[in-house]
Amino acid sequence: QVQLVESGGGLVQPGGSLRLSCAPSGNIPNIYYMGWYRQAPGKERELVASIRDSGITDYADSLKGRVAISRDSVKNTLVLQMNKLEPDDTAVYYCYYREWSRGQEFWGQGTQVTVSS
Repeated sequence: QVQLVESGGGLVQPGGSLRLSCAPSGNIPNIYYMGWYRQAPGKERELVASIRDSGITDYADSLKGRVAISRDSVKNTLVLQMNKLEPDDTAVYYCYYREWSRGQEFWGQGTQVTVSS
């Protein structure tokens, strides 16, 4: 089973930046949707940003202007650049892929982002 591997989380001060990356451990053909989600303690998992195979992106309202999602469609890697981080951004961040041929979904194991002084 192919897995998604995230990296780039950590501790950052308010106002700082982090760059999260996600890469599959093997080949995943026919990906049409890639996204970053996050889950803070006691809260439900929520969408941070997504990008479709068409290149169309979508962002959570609370993060617009502070994050940017990008992908490498050849390597099927996914990146989330986060700037001007706030304490409310503290959460576990997960990458997510969906492919269309068999309807398979893939989740990463999660990477912790902590914004604190």
